[in-house]
Amino acid sequence: MTTGAWLEDLTWPEAKARFEAGAAVIVPIGAASKAHGPHLPLKTDALTARALAQGVIDRLPVVAAPVVGFGYYPAFTAFAGSQHLSADTFKAVLRELVGNFRDHGVKHIVLLNTGVSTEKPVDEVARDAGALLVLHMRSLGRAADGLIENPDGGHADERETSVVLALEPRSVRMDRLRLDGPFETTGATGDPTRATAFKGERLMAARVDDIVAAIRTYTAG
Repeated sequence: MTTGAWLEDLTWPEAKARFEAGAAVIVPIGAASKAHGPHLPLKTDALTARALAQGVIDRLPVVAAPVVGFGYYPAFTAFAGSQHLSADTFKAVLRELVGNFRDHGVKHIVLLNTGVSTEKPVDEVARDAGALLVLHMRSLGRAADGLIENPDGGHADERETSVVLALEPRSVRMDRLRLDGPFETTGATGDPTRATAFKGERLMAARVDDIVAAIRTYTAG
């Protein structure tokens, strides 16, 4: 096996064979439906999580689990369509997923988290479960930071809008790009008007580089 695969694309005997061969499992976490300002789709996090996992399975013989599309997003409950679980429910979901993979003999499990409010619950699951690799997206891809003209913001901003322009440009409502805020009324912070697909491609490539390096170190130990 030189490249990875999505778990959902395998048969169960194929999944069993990969697990027995020592393949790591990466569990991408990204909201399937969460507000990202007036210009980005609700699926932005899930779209990003899947693209990151795809980038990894193109380079490593890992198995990528289906994206965990529901999580702990308390700041977004007032925005229509935003889905949210309590922290305890979210942690219970992750614990059961991790336990299931361990029951199937998986020794290396990677939690790839694209959210911010999800960081603490994910860290708590990893602390209790032990031997997990946790990667939070906002600490990845720093090699591309120099491309960002306005680092202020943090949600549906230049960085995130650039990523969606790279992954699915038709999903971006270009006529609604503006200096966003306040968060309470728009669900966004920052300046998406400086976003470009080129920046998004470089950001995603730098993140994948970091993920691949981290998994190689983790599985070599």
